Amino acid sequence: MSKYLAKIIANDQEGLQMISACISGSKTKVENIKYLAASKVFLMSIERTKVETDESDKKINSICRFDFVDKVKSKNINQSNTEEILELFGIDYLKNKDDYEINLIFSNNSHIVLTTEAIEIRLEDQNELK
Repeated sequence: MSKYLAKIIANDQEGLQMISACISGSKTKVENIKYLAASKVFLMSIERTKVETDESDKKINSICRFDFVDKVKSKNINQSNTEEILELFGIDYLKNKDDYEINLIFSNNSHIVLTTEAIEIRLEDQNELK
């Protein structure tokens, strides 16, 4: 049985689209989303299906990390309900003068917008869920 855990690093539109495809349909709880303002890091722990291999029946716990994040705004997410489960549809971005706005799109018309100076995203698998 392979214990291969993916690590994908994106710093352009192509990489972003690849990570978006890998995390589409993944789930996270509000409590698993953190913004570390001092280090400009946005972290999200997600449970996803392993779509990039032929093991699409496997559930993987992954961390999605965004670097160089200056600002985070959320919409339609109740942050006091830490147990609420959000389903992630995908990620897209806009170039805005000198910054990028990375948009994390969830079900129920909720989303999180990250304002960053560069696209630097890592998707790192932690462990397989049984």
